[in-house]
Amino acid sequence: MSQALVKYQAENHIATITMNDPKTLNAFSTVLKDAMMAALTKADEDEQIRVIILQGAGNNFSSGGHIGEMLENGMESEALSDKLNFMVGEVAEISLKLRNIHKPIIAKLEGAVAGAGMNLALTCDFRIAAENAKFVQAFVNIGLIPDAGGIYLLNQLIGVAKTTEMVMLGDKLKAEDMARLNLVNDVVSNDELDASVLALATRLSNLPGKALASMKHMINTHAYMGLNEALDMEVEQQTMLAKTDDFKEGITAFMEKRKPVYQGK
Repeated sequence: MSQALVKYQAENHIATITMNDPKTLNAFSTVLKDAMMAALTKADEDEQIRVIILQGAGNNFSSGGHIGEMLENGMESEALSDKLNFMVGEVAEISLKLRNIHKPIIAKLEGAVAGAGMNLALTCDFRIAAENAKFVQAFVNIGLIPDAGGIYLLNQLIGVAKTTEMVMLGDKLKAEDMARLNLVNDVVSNDELDASVLALATRLSNLPGKALASMKHMINTHAYMGLNEALDMEVEQQTMLAKTDDFKEGITAFMEKRKPVYQGK
């Protein structure tokens, strides 16, 4: 497991997994994904771990997919399509892993919670947000659809009308907006975030673990049975959209704005 991009800490039956690439606001690269899968597997297999906290370094959760990696093979249609196919499939594996671990997972949300980062947070069992958290389904701005189960998860959690509004318009939402939509469990001040997440994790760690695991299994069966199919459809649709002019124009404009971030400046 790459300690450079993912940190793992276990204490008092709680595993804390930290995405650690603050220069890109913890964007999902293939290397980060592999390290996160290793960390999640470690927490899942450790019988002493009862609760998992997922967080990002540098006061940001995640800015979503790593655009720099997406473009590393150039702007030719087939190269873009192949790369996007691979990366969307990679982040889909994380979504499934978060649901298939039958231990409660808490997303600690602050700063940027965007794109795939927002959707992976939605895949977790609990979400605690700091007041400074900013959420956005930014995919429409670059001519793509949400990945990491985004449309499926939002539809399950808030229904068709609000899901349509959120993904088609791509507006930024504050933590209080997310609370009104019941997409986060609590909103706290930035200074209270650590303590609030730890309090919830400690409470969960003291509850009967087998009962919690059975509850998560039942929730998966009744609420998330279609997640696999939705993730497969995302890969198919993203692969097609990666060949469009809308995507090329959108991603070029986005990279011009964000280039210093991916260059580590």
